[in-house]
Amino acid sequence: MSENKTMKAVGLRKYLPIEQPESLLDVELQKPVPGGRDLLVSVQAVSVNPVDVKVRSPKERTEANPRILGWDAAGIVEQAGPDCTFFKPGDQVYYAGSITRPGSNSQFQLVDERIVGSKPQTLSFAEAAALPLTAITAWEALFERMGIQAAAPANTGKSILIIGAAGGVGSIAIQLAKYAGLTVIGTASRSESAAWAKEMGADHIISHHEDFVPQLNKLGLQNVNYIFCLNSTEQHWSGMAEAIAPQGKICSIVETDQLLNLTLLKNKSVTFCWEFMFTRAMYETDDMIEQHRLLEGLARLIDRGVIRTTLTEKLEPINAANLKKAHAAIEEGRTIGKIVLENF
Repeated sequence: MSENKTMKAVGLRKYLPIEQPESLLDVELQKPVPGGRDLLVSVQAVSVNPVDVKVRSPKERTEANPRILGWDAAGIVEQAGPDCTFFKPGDQVYYAGSITRPGSNSQFQLVDERIVGSKPQTLSFAEAAALPLTAITAWEALFERMGIQAAAPANTGKSILIIGAAGGVGSIAIQLAKYAGLTVIGTASRSESAAWAKEMGADHIISHHEDFVPQLNKLGLQNVNYIFCLNSTEQHWSGMAEAIAPQGKICSIVETDQLLNLTLLKNKSVTFCWEFMFTRAMYETDDMIEQHRLLEGLARLIDRGVIRTTLTEKLEPINAANLKKAHAAIEEGRTIGKIVLENF
C-alpha cells in the first residue's frame, strides 16, 4: 500500500470556458480513506464524457476546494472499507462512480463497491475505462427502461432506431441491441461516424438531418419498435413520434428546456422514459447493487468477444493539459467512440 498521504488530481475552482488557463488545474489533495462499503481505488485510466463538459461549463460559482470531475475509471483496489464483501486490495476494477461525489480525475478515488465491476480480463485499463458510464447508460435504457429482452429469439423482426449512434453511448447501444437480436438503424451525419457505427454492428445508417420515416421506408420498414435518443430530444421529437410503432417505446438521455408534446404519442399508446445512469447512486436506491451486477455481466460479454471496447483515442498522462484537449474535442460535438487518458 502506498505510504503517500497526498495525491495528484485535476480539478476546478472556477467554471470557465475550456480555453481559459484556470478551466482545469493540476492540484494536490489529501489521499482519502475508505469507510463502510467504499473502495479506495488506484486510478490507472479515465475516460471523458459529455457530463464532464456539462458540469464544467461556465457558471457564476467558485469552489472553496477543487472540484474533481471524471465519471469513468479503471484501476486497482488499494484498500477496502470494513463493510466491503465484493472486492479486496489488488483486485482490478472498472466503474463510473457517482455524480454527487469527487470524480475519477485523481490518483485515488473512493467509490461504493455496489456500483463497481471486475475489470474485463481481456482489456487493458485504458480499454476498460472507456466503457462504464456509456455501457451502464445503454444497458439500463435498453433492458430496464424500455424492457427489451436480452434473449435474441424474443426480438426476431423487431427494430431499434438509435439517434446519434457513433458517440460513446451509441457505440455500446448498437452492440447490445445486436446482441439482443434487434435490427439496428443508427443515425449519423458524417461518413466517418457512419463507418464507425457500421463497424460497431449497425445494420443500416440514416441521417438525423432528414425525416426518419421516408428513410425507413427505403429500408423496407414502416416504423421501429424502439427509439433510443442520444441527440437533441426536442429537435427529433415529432420525427420520433412519427417513426415509432404503435405500443412502441422511446427512451432519451438528453434533457430539454422545451416542453414536449406528449399528446403526439397518445394514439399509438407509446411509452416515453428517461435514462440517467447516476440515479441509483445519487439516491442510493434499494437496487443500487444492480450496477455492480450489470458491470460484471458486461465484463463476461467482453471476455467472450461479444462486446468490444469503444476507445478511439488515448492521451497520456492524466493531467490538466490533456483533459482540456479531451473536453475541447467533446465540446466540438464531433467525437467518435471514447477519449481515454491513462497514467498520472
